[in-house]
Amino acid sequence: MINMSRRAFGVSTLALLAGCATGSPGASATRQAPVIGPFGIDLTSRDLNVKPGDDFFRYTSGSWIANNEIPADRTRWGAFDELREKSENEVREIIDEVALTGGAPGSNHQKIADFYNSYLDQDAIDAAALTPIQPEIDRIRALRTHEQVVRLMAAPGIAVNAPIAMYVTLDEKNPDRYVVGMSHAGLGLPEREYYRRDDGQFPQLREAYLAYVERMLAFAGETGPADKARTILRLETQIADLHWPVADRRERDRTYNLKTRAEVRALARNYPWDASFEAAGYADVSEVVISELSAMGPLANLFMRTPVSTWRPYLVFHLMRSNASVLPREIDDANFDFYGRTLSGQPQQRERWKRAVQAINGAIGEAIGQIYVQRHFPPDAKAQMLELVENMRHAYGQRIDQLSWMSADAKVVAREKLATFRPKIGYPDRWKDYSTLEIRAGDAYGNIKRAQMWEHEFDVARLGQPTDRDEWFMTPQTVNAYYNSVFNEIVFPAAILQAPFFDPNADAAVNYGAIGGVIGHEMGHGFDDQGAKSDARGVLRDWWSEQDVERFRAVTDRLAEQYSQFVPLEGLPLNGRLSLGENIGDNGGLQVAYHAYQISLGGQAAPEFEGITGDQRFFLGWAQVWRSLIRDEALRNQVLTGPHSPAEYRVNGVVRNMDAWYAAFDVQPSDALYLTPEERVTIW
Repeated sequence: MINMSRRAFGVSTLALLAGCATGSPGASATRQAPVIGPFGIDLTSRDLNVKPGDDFFRYTSGSWIANNEIPADRTRWGAFDELREKSENEVREIIDEVALTGGAPGSNHQKIADFYNSYLDQDAIDAAALTPIQPEIDRIRALRTHEQVVRLMAAPGIAVNAPIAMYVTLDEKNPDRYVVGMSHAGLGLPEREYYRRDDGQFPQLREAYLAYVERMLAFAGETGPADKARTILRLETQIADLHWPVADRRERDRTYNLKTRAEVRALARNYPWDASFEAAGYADVSEVVISELSAMGPLANLFMRTPVSTWRPYLVFHLMRSNASVLPREIDDANFDFYGRTLSGQPQQRERWKRAVQAINGAIGEAIGQIYVQRHFPPDAKAQMLELVENMRHAYGQRIDQLSWMSADAKVVAREKLATFRPKIGYPDRWKDYSTLEIRAGDAYGNIKRAQMWEHEFDVARLGQPTDRDEWFMTPQTVNAYYNSVFNEIVFPAAILQAPFFDPNADAAVNYGAIGGVIGHEMGHGFDDQGAKSDARGVLRDWWSEQDVERFRAVTDRLAEQYSQFVPLEGLPLNGRLSLGENIGDNGGLQVAYHAYQISLGGQAAPEFEGITGDQRFFLGWAQVWRSLIRDEALRNQVLTGPHSPAEYRVNGVVRNMDAWYAAFDVQPSDALYLTPEERVTIW
């Protein structure tokens, strides 16, 4: 609930995404060598026994795939993960130095040192046993009425689950204000399908979940944990039945429902709505944006029908689950055994220091980020990225002008939106002030709780205030990028701006295919099936004519159908609707990046390097950033719950729609990926 404000509005991330620069090898006698290969491509990764037109993903990365294994403490391994591990190690070096020297009381250095050292001290956590969390367990066991349950569920700083969640977010129809959002929640499994499906591994996963719930209840000292676990699973199944399908939750016009407090009360008149608002600190809020409107009343009624005696063990379980990482080792291990090993296929728990880095990045990430960018982000990288963004903006504008399916009036607004895209590169201009956050030595559990409280109070204080357009929703040390539709901004943290995504010494074709494709992808989110519902100011509104919408849907429907034909696991095809926004971002982003690359050549032919043409290097640059391995369990989770297609299809599904790829690699009608010109989808 604390972090929902970071995901509730129109932010689209790369998740497993992205890599650009502007030079070419040999352009200068003083030019440094690229980080990867002779011109930015690892040619040894290719499998030349695979035809590019049959499987471009394995043509570019087949040898790498054959010669690499997923580390035991990971569910996937590839270019993203290699950079994330590099970032983790760099952050660890920073923290280790700070942890040794400490800092003045109340300083960021003191907070970093005490948070990290406390989290690392598993022996102290074990010795404390349940003492840190026991007052909250006792508080749950003292609940006697539904109103008391609601107040506890809504209270900040106690990490429990609830079927109805509230949080502070941006108002998608008024980007200048914050608003309270409301959505359904309440599950311990990743998505409603895990409760509903009886095929494949789903029944066994539910049995494993049931055993896990029982173990966590036993750790908490609950009597009759087996019976209570079965009751919790039945309750969560009822909650899941009322959840919207995940693909429907992408529809921003459907998930924006502004309601007054009176209208909220009318959804279920016996539910203690006002108590929930008061407990969360929203007593004075007069309006709420509800995401899954049709689910709220039924969930509220389900809550009231369910006895308090059922909600008590449900809350104890979720409290234990949510805090497992800072509870005794046997609890932490049990939590990993289900969520890591069983659900995600990860054989080994990550080392404690790696999880400590992740936790501190989540709690006080910008305190680390200030030091990170000083050490690892050269100033000229920001200037080069801004130049690349402008090149991509120019190319997008030309392509918008050339669209046959968009009306002239819509093109004017699209051009206006493109012109107002705000790029944020590397790091924020203003850092978060953590001076009011208390971090104590030797209090791992308390530090997590106080960080959650601080974040909640930070959000509550913003209600009624102008929105902060300088805020970042990722730290500089994050290997990712995102588009925020409400602020109409594209954001690239420092950690992703390195090879294979961005290398100032790599060939221009490689960089346009890599980071150029990523920039295009993020810009493309402003024009995907959901981002395009906001105008240049970020306002969620209809600015397309009915005919524009019909023509756009006709094209995007074809793309959704293409991806729905991919079957990464037996019996589990991709949901082309769920991944449509990201697929549009990839499709349009790489098309625009290629256009920008052609503009950059100024009418001259690109040189060949080692017999590889400029166009070939461009597509190799895109494919190289997606090389990866993934465990079947993690792949299943991604297909069912994630908006991003698996890496294989972010290569093969994209290039097969680009005429230039066919020409570059002499792809023929007999090749497996071949689409006729009429079948190829070009959106932007």
